[in-house]
Amino acid sequence: MTPREIAAQFKVHKEIVGGGWLKLKPGQVTDDTTMALALGDSILVTGRVDAHAAACAFDAWMRGKPVDIGATVRRGLLAFRKSGTPETPPNEYDAGNGAAMRVLPVALATLDLSEEEVRAACRVQAHVTHHNPLSDAATETLALMVRDALLGAGKLDLLHGHAHPLAKRHPEFTFRSVRQRMNPSGYIAETIQAVFQAFFDTDTFEDCLIDVVNRGGDADTTGAIAGMLAGALYGPAAIPWRWLHGLDGRILRACEMQARALLEIGRTS
Repeated sequence: MTPREIAAQFKVHKEIVGGGWLKLKPGQVTDDTTMALALGDSILVTGRVDAHAAACAFDAWMRGKPVDIGATVRRGLLAFRKSGTPETPPNEYDAGNGAAMRVLPVALATLDLSEEEVRAACRVQAHVTHHNPLSDAATETLALMVRDALLGAGKLDLLHGHAHPLAKRHPEFTFRSVRQRMNPSGYIAETIQAVFQAFFDTDTFEDCLIDVVNRGGDADTTGAIAGMLAGALYGPAAIPWRWLHGLDGRILRACEMQARALLEIGRTS
């Protein structure tokens, strides 16, 4: 939906109601969550971020017929089935947000590693389906921001240590002194602009998520990425109870258990 359509139907959309073009039940999740869980499971099995394990996990996820799947993800996984090689070739057209939306498990499992090791782990999982410099830059930046927030960094640290340097290296990600990014597409630059504007211009988890989702467009992905950052910064107690209570209970338990297990790996790396 566009922001105007959301406003006409909800005024401000701030509750978990289900529906949408995928006709989801209230509390049901999309490919962003289920693909991240698949990646997290592969890390727990191998004890590290492993390209082949991730590709196999993603392939099994696709065979399970997820409610949605991006074209770039599908193409990369079909290529893996044919070749057995868990890395897609570099492609200037693969600057989608599919690698970034699922990167949270990598950030948790590499919590105590160096910046370069975190970046390398991000590329390992990303290149299964997305091998593109803009995708890489965004995915790595998000993982490092989550890591630093979990280790105690504040919002200004994240802004000046990661967000602004990303935009300086890749002007496509500029999010200050530009128009508000509304109705963002699956293009990673639009995704990051919407997420960063919502994240840095709000002061609570709830306000951040409401802001970014009401921008419309690819809102499950902007919501997923904003949720990573806001969750790491504000902590689990900041998540509204009504949203947690509204989630599919099986998915909620899987997320909680996996996060704890991945952090154990991250703290002993």
